[in-house]
Amino acid sequence: MKGGIGGEVAEAPAGPPPPLEWKFSQVFGERTAGEEVQEVDIISAIEFDKSGDHLATGDRGGRVVLFERTDTKEQVGSRRELERVDYPVSRHPEFRYKTEFQSHEPEFDYLKSLEIEEKINKIRWCQTANGALFLLSTNDKTIKYWKVQEKKVKKISEMNIDPSKAAGNGSVASSSLCSSPKQCLANGGCGDKAYSSSSNDLSFPPEGIPSLRLPMVTSNETSLLARCRRVYAHAHDYHINSISNNSDGETFISADDLRINLWNLEISNQSFNIVDVKPANMEDLTEVITSAEFHPTHCNTLAYSSSKGSVRLIDLRQSALCDSHSKLFEEQEAPGSRSFFTEIIASISDIKFAKDGRYILSRDYMTLKLWDINMDSGPVSTFQVHEYLRPKLCDLYENDSIFDKFECCLSGDGSRVATGSYSNLFRVFGCAVGSTEATTLEASKNPMRRQVQTPSRPSRSLSSSLTRVVRRGADNAGVDANGNSFDFTTKLLHLAWHPTENSIACAAANSLYMYYA
Repeated sequence: MKGGIGGEVAEAPAGPPPPLEWKFSQVFGERTAGEEVQEVDIISAIEFDKSGDHLATGDRGGRVVLFERTDTKEQVGSRRELERVDYPVSRHPEFRYKTEFQSHEPEFDYLKSLEIEEKINKIRWCQTANGALFLLSTNDKTIKYWKVQEKKVKKISEMNIDPSKAAGNGSVASSSLCSSPKQCLANGGCGDKAYSSSSNDLSFPPEGIPSLRLPMVTSNETSLLARCRRVYAHAHDYHINSISNNSDGETFISADDLRINLWNLEISNQSFNIVDVKPANMEDLTEVITSAEFHPTHCNTLAYSSSKGSVRLIDLRQSALCDSHSKLFEEQEAPGSRSFFTEIIASISDIKFAKDGRYILSRDYMTLKLWDINMDSGPVSTFQVHEYLRPKLCDLYENDSIFDKFECCLSGDGSRVATGSYSNLFRVFGCAVGSTEATTLEASKNPMRRQVQTPSRPSRSLSSSLTRVVRRGADNAGVDANGNSFDFTTKLLHLAWHPTENSIACAAANSLYMYYA
C-alpha cells in the first residue's frame, strides 16, 4: 500500500474472524413432548468421514446408522452456473438417512462373569474403495470392520417369456416357453414339426427360428448391504475407550485404560502392544489412558491423554514404551489449588488433532485446552466451559455427573473449537489470535434461543512469556453462561464438526441435530 508521499506503509494485520451465526439445519429422531426415550436409542458416537459427505452414528443398542449428504448432488448444475458467472455459492447442508445395521450384540464373559453391553463407544471411517464405504466400530471389548456397499438386485426380465405362463416372479419355468403359435418342442425350440419320441432327428426350418428368445437378467434396483469383514477381539482386558485410523490406510490403534494396541486392518488375530502403563503392582497405579489418536499425516506419531490431565506424544519409530522417546504436555498446578476433586476434574475425556497436526485439543471436565506440539510449555489457549460449576463439585460427585465424559472437536480450518455441556447446550470458541468468540448454543430447532455473548477474559501465562494463554467463558456460580439454571440429567456428550464446512452434528439423547453457519 503506497503512502501519500510515495513511501510504503505496512498494512494493518487482519483482525480475528467475526463470531459465526449458527442456524438450525436438520433433526433426526426428534422427540415429541413427553415422549420417553428408550435407553437403547440414545446416541453414543458421531463421526463424519473425511469428505464430509457421510455421517455415522452409533447408539447404546449396538446399531450404526449412516447418513449421506444430498445438497451437493442436487445442485451440481446450478453450482457450475454460479461459478461461471462468479457468484458465491451458498448451500444449505442437508443429509438423508442412508441405512443402518446391527454392529454389536450383548455378550457375556463367562470366565470373568461379566456382561459386555452392545453400546457403540467409537466409530471411525476408513478409506473408501470401489464405491464401497468402510468403517470401524467398537464396544467395550470387540472392534469390527464393516463394508457397506450397494448391491444390484438381479431379476429375470419378464419381457422375454410368455407372461401367461410365467412362474414365480418372472423366472423361467422348467420347460422353456415360446410366444410363437407354432408347436413347442420338448427342448424349448419351436418348429412346424413336433418332436417324435421314436426319432432322434429334429427338423428346423432353413430360415431359422426367429421367435426363440433366451431369458435376460436385469439389475434395475439396488439395495445397501452391510457386511462385517473382520472382527478384532480378545486383545483388551479393560474397556476400549478409543480407536483411531492411521494415515497409511492400513493400520489403526485401539486403547483401553492401560494399553494401546496396533492392528493391521487385514489381520484380525494379531496385534502389537505399543503402549503399556500397567505397573508390576496394581497398587502402584497412578494414572490411566483416557483417549488416543493418530496424527492426521504422520503415520509414526500418535498422542494419548491420561487421567492426570497430561497429553503424551510418542514416535513409533522409537521405543514407544520408553519415556525418553515421547513428549509430555501438561499444565503446572497452581500452588495451593489442590483439593479432593483436582485429579477427577483434570482427567482428560477426549483429544483431537487439528487437521494440519500442529495442535491438539483436549477436554477435561472444566475446560478445553489447545496444545502446540512444537512447544514444551503449557497450553496455548484455555477455554472455560464449566468454571461456574466449581462450587457444586460436591453435588456433582454425589450424583456421578463429575465423571461425565464430554467430547470435543475442531473446525476444518482450525480457527474454532467446540464441546458439549449440560441442558443439551454446546459451546463454540474462536481460537484465532485476538478472537473473543464464545458462543453458547442449544440442541434444539432454535439454537440461539439461550444465547448471550459472554465477554472474554484474556490473561497471560505467568510461566512463559512466549505462550499465549486465552481463558474465556463464564464464571458465575450456580448458573450457566447465560444465567440459566442447569439440568444435569440432559447432557450433550457427543458432537462432530464437518471437515470442510462450518457445520456441526450433535447428539441430544436419541436425537441428532445439525447446524450450519
